[in-house]
Formats: sequence, structure tokens, C-alpha cells
Amino acid sequence: MNNIKITELYDLSQTIAADYLKQFTFPWEALKGIGEMIISLGNSLDPEEYNNPSENVWIHKTATVFPSAYIGSPCIIGANTEVRHCAFIRGSALIGENCVIGNSVELKNVIIFNNVQTPHYNYVGDSILGYKSHMGAGSITSNVKSDKTNVVIKSNNETIETGIKKIGAMLGDFVEVGCNSVLNPGTIIGRNSNIYPTSCVRGVVPENSIWKTGGVVVTKK
Repeated sequence: MNNIKITELYDLSQTIAADYLKQFTFPWEALKGIGEMIISLGNSLDPEEYNNPSENVWIHKTATVFPSAYIGSPCIIGANTEVRHCAFIRGSALIGENCVIGNSVELKNVIIFNNVQTPHYNYVGDSILGYKSHMGAGSITSNVKSDKTNVVIKSNNETIETGIKKIGAMLGDFVEVGCNSVLNPGTIIGRNSNIYPTSCVRGVVPENSIWKTGGVVVTKK
């Protein structure tokens, strides 16, 4: 399963969490320590560049946060990012530069790389979204299995027992998720892949692929 390693999914130059992520092989291994990592990083940020409006919350002075947005701790919001009307950032959220966190979007325990867009009615929990990935309106990550057992990563005939109950989705760089799609627990989408609107996605989607209606996966040409 080399195609689902952190080094294969992400350009680590596009997040201030690079040193943290380099400690791990697979992206879901990084989920447990996101909150502690944010606090450590936040305390090292330049106060000339970041406001610290509440304990363990750091917001870049060029970021725009609408008054109706809720920012829980710990949280870092990067330069030129826009957090829109009624966004609900529950905490343990590292949000990069030039991102859009849109209307009524909810984030929890996430690493959001630079230039990511979650612009309309998205839920993203226990997930990592790579550089320039985009979630269409209403698309969500489902992070807990219906039977509440630990999440298993599945690719073809291979499986990895994660030992973790809550894992959302791992989106590689430049991934496009269509509107109203559901990414089931443990979904991993490789770089430069597209998901059709209203899809129900599970397992591993290879890089440079298209997930079509009915779960048919084809290689991009």
C-alpha cells in the first residue's frame, strides 16, 4: 500500500505541519496528536503576524473571520484564509493559507493544507485535506462506522487494521470531491483524482483516477 503513504499523497511544503507529519508513515497515524501539535506550533508563531484572541487560538492578521463563525481551541488559521458565515470550528483544526472555510462548514480534528476549499455545508472530521483539494457543496466525511468498530483501510485484497475508531477521509493534493458526496470512514483518495457528485465512496481511490456513478473507477487520460 505504498500509494497511501503520506509521502505519496501530500506535498509537505504546503503545510506548517510538515515536521509533525514526517514522523508518520500513513496519514491516519497523525490524527491522535493534532491538538497537541497545534498548541506547540501556535506558541512558536510570530505575534507580529498572528492574533491570539483566545487561549490556544491563533489567527493570521490577514485572515478574514466572519463575526458569526465559532472558533474553538486549539486552532491555527493561516494567512489570507476566509472563514465564512456560521462556520463551526470545533477545535484541533490546523487550517493553512489561502483556504476557504465556508457557510455552515464544521471542522473537527483536521489538518487542512494550503489553498484548500470547503466552501458550502461540509463536515470534515478526523481528516487530512491535501494542497488545493476541494470539497463540493454538501460533501462530507463520515468518520465513525455504523457498528462503532475500529476503522479498517481496504484496498483491493489488502487491509490495514488501524486500531482507531474515528477516521474520516484522507484527500491527496488536487483532489476534487463532487457535490453531496459521502466519504465513508477510512476513505483515501490519491492525488489528482475526481469524485462524481452524489457518490458514496469507500476504500482507496488511486491517484489520477475518476470515481464514477456506481463506484466505477477509471484512470484519467
